[in-house]
Amino acid sequence: MALAHAILALLLESPFTGYDLTKTFAGSIGSFWKATHQQIYRELAKLEAQAWVTVETIPQAGRPDKKLYSITNLGRQKFVAWANQPCDVSAVKEELLVKVFAGVIVGAKPICQEIQHHRQLHAATLANYRQIEQQFFANCDRLSSEQTFPYLTLRRGIRYEIDWIEWCDEALECLRKGEG
Repeated sequence: MALAHAILALLLESPFTGYDLTKTFAGSIGSFWKATHQQIYRELAKLEAQAWVTVETIPQAGRPDKKLYSITNLGRQKFVAWANQPCDVSAVKEELLVKVFAGVIVGAKPICQEIQHHRQLHAATLANYRQIEQQFFANCDRLSSEQTFPYLTLRRGIRYEIDWIEWCDEALECLRKGEG
């Protein structure tokens, strides 16, 4: 997947300024697709050049003009064509796992500290996801089709964080047994 598709997915919902798109991206798709605001702005320029988005300039007194981005029919067609293609399983890139793999070199103590740190990070993310679930999806039996798809991505995030926490607990227990 390209960043372009993640941006188009948001623009399918409504037009956004670059600033608002970046904020919305960070709070939604940013949970599973990382991009900096510089990358998003560069990609918006490319999408405009390809006629996948249009830009409306909105003058502001005493401030730089706003640019409001909207998806075009061509952009919608390109997104739908992409969404209908099968996707590959994403490659795993986990720096922590490289450290654990080579843990015999640095020893169990620093690896345990790193795993404990990651457990805390994943627990905090899980708590955030649970809060979102309660706030927006408290009654999952009565979701509209528009709510179902974001709910499913949230549920994937929840399960991902639970799995990480469980793995951290398992790894810490295993390493502690090896020390004793």
